[in-house]
Amino acid sequence: MQDYSDIELITKYLGGDEKSLELLIQRYLKPVYGFVYRYSGNTQNAEDITQDVFIKIWRNLKKFDQSKRFKTWIFSIAKNTAIDFLKKKKAIPFSEFENEEGENMLLETLADKAELAPEILEKRGVGQMLKSVISKLSKKYQDVLSLRYHDNFTFREISEALEEPLNTVKSRHRRALIILKNIVNQTLLMHQTI
Repeated sequence: MQDYSDIELITKYLGGDEKSLELLIQRYLKPVYGFVYRYSGNTQNAEDITQDVFIKIWRNLKKFDQSKRFKTWIFSIAKNTAIDFLKKKKAIPFSEFENEEGENMLLETLADKAELAPEILEKRGVGQMLKSVISKLSKKYQDVLSLRYHDNFTFREISEALEEPLNTVKSRHRRALIILKNIVNQTLLMHQTI
């Protein structure tokens, strides 16, 4: 059953085959989790959002228009669920984790005091720099880049998942790459002059 298409699995599930739904969930669990993690920024929120996404899919699978692509439908639900979750979420200031002496136990436990090998530090530095550069982009550019390069979506799939016109998605992709290139070049020039 692993070789069945999404539509075949949906049809089998709607016909009473519970195993088909399990296979659909297994197929999309990691990609959806990775996608919502980039929205939420932490494991707990990503797990909660992912769970909500699959509950919504289960409840609405009968309403799914089978002339559309399931992959883009599920990521559209994931995007909307993540946005709704983040709108409802209230941030807890770090100061609330301080004890009477003013020590912040949360910050102390988050700090990793172990030293890393120079190669790991270098790779981590490049990765952190890239992550930092991407975080400077607006959310609409981050979404397009993430779906394109992390989740391997086509431009049409991105268009459907984000509910944006295809040409808008292509334009955002092009602009995001130009902006990224400029930011990286500026960052590298700054580091060379130091």
